[in-house]
Amino acid sequence: MLRLAFATLAGTAIEFYDFFVYGTAAALVLGPLFFPSFSPLAGTLAAFATFGAGFIARPIGSLLFGHVGDRMGRRPVLFISLLTTGVATVLVGCLPTYDSIGATAPVLLVALRFVQGIGLGGEWGGAVLLTAEHAPADRRALWGAFPQMGPPLGFLLANGLTLTLSTTLSDAQFLAWGWRVPFWAAGILAAGGLLLRASLAETPDFHELRRTGRQAEAPAVEVVRRHWRTLLLTAGALSCGYAVFYTVTTWGLTYGTEAAGISRTTMLALVMGAVAVMGTVTPFAAVLADRVGRRPMCLAGSILSALWTFPFAALLGTGEPALVFLAFVVALLAFVSVFAVTAAYLPELYEPRVRCTGAAVGYNLAGVLGGAVTPLVTTALTEDGGPPWGVAAWLTGIALLSLCCFAALPETRPAAPPTADTKPAVPGQPGAGDRPGDRRTPA
Repeated sequence: MLRLAFATLAGTAIEFYDFFVYGTAAALVLGPLFFPSFSPLAGTLAAFATFGAGFIARPIGSLLFGHVGDRMGRRPVLFISLLTTGVATVLVGCLPTYDSIGATAPVLLVALRFVQGIGLGGEWGGAVLLTAEHAPADRRALWGAFPQMGPPLGFLLANGLTLTLSTTLSDAQFLAWGWRVPFWAAGILAAGGLLLRASLAETPDFHELRRTGRQAEAPAVEVVRRHWRTLLLTAGALSCGYAVFYTVTTWGLTYGTEAAGISRTTMLALVMGAVAVMGTVTPFAAVLADRVGRRPMCLAGSILSALWTFPFAALLGTGEPALVFLAFVVALLAFVSVFAVTAAYLPELYEPRVRCTGAAVGYNLAGVLGGAVTPLVTTALTEDGGPPWGVAAWLTGIALLSLCCFAALPETRPAAPPTADTKPAVPGQPGAGDRPGDRRTPA
């Protein structure tokens, strides 16, 4: 389990490195390089629009790779998705800018961002199922937290490299070629990730599906017909986490540097420090979820997010680095209360034959509302450079939506193993949590 967990952690870290390095570049340099004829605000909005294209592509990727995962196995998904995202990221670093090829440059940028999103849409489902379906039932959230630690690690890698380049190069050098280096580094990371994943074994649940011939013929159709309610609820429930995370890590960079007057280097350091705290807390939140349940953790995270939005806006508006850091840390702790348990919660909501498709599509649909739309809305709401109260109101609305959706979802934590005085649970019935696959799933 430890070898498997670290392999999935490394893979998701690399995939999310590719995704996050684009978000950082969109906040800092892509506007003037690819949309120079726009005003500074319009250029930033255009860069965030291309950023959002990756989120729109992610549900498409989860449908494509979910079909592969439910029909052919979870393991092949990990190789194809990593290769897809890695190649697209390297090519972004090779793109000529608007000054070289005109309007073709932003068109190619959007196309490659879309391909990035397709690859990442498949990555998450394959990685979390590989750990969740191998893990013992009473430690599924803990082992599932390993691929969930990949995003913060990928973010730190992406922004750490960007921060290093930003501090060692002049602004002219960074705009000329320095911003490309993190994209080129993705090729080396992807090659290492493919080597790490070469020895991973297929999951017991899928072996059982293949042995009995019970794979879904059309997983996406089956999910829509039989699990549409769960799909919509999970998409709404997870949207707040996406909104909070990308408000801090993407829009926060732009607002901090342009409106609050904090230097680019300081803002990168503040965001990285907050994400490092989040990544450190993730396994502890997962252990708690194995004890108290998935749903209580998610409800608590949604409530904390709703309560913190206006204090978050007030602290960010001060322009004081220490207070901005506090705003970021508390917001991301609320986020991690939900996302630390997601890798266990979502797979447990779906039966094994459609689990790869259902879990991945629900997870990535949430990204469209929370991740794609939020940077656009928050940037437009702070056009005047004043305190971001409109951003706080937007985040409060999404947090309340998530709270309602989590309240409508069932608890899935497997019951404790039966004692000598209790009758063993029947596989497939509530309380059957003695092995992967025997989970409480809604009818």
